[in-house]
Amino acid sequence: MHIELNSGNMHLANGQTLKVRDGAGSTVCCRSGTLWVTEERRPRDVLLSPGGCHLLSQRGVALVQALGEADVAIA
Repeated sequence: MHIELNSGNMHLANGQTLKVRDGAGSTVCCRSGTLWVTEERRPRDVLLSPGGCHLLSQRGVALVQALGEADVAIA
């Protein structure tokens, strides 16, 4: 399955991963659950809990994975 999402909200099931390509400047926000965010060429990963946001700073690929059921918003 291939999903493209420029911005908006999405529900992720436990373990489901969202791939963001060239998202530098976009903000990933956790609306519910817990999200793990990792960016290409960035040495540290980020865990987001409800209300937490992370500004993507790297070109390339970022992965957003749900640790349990989670809702994510990308702007």
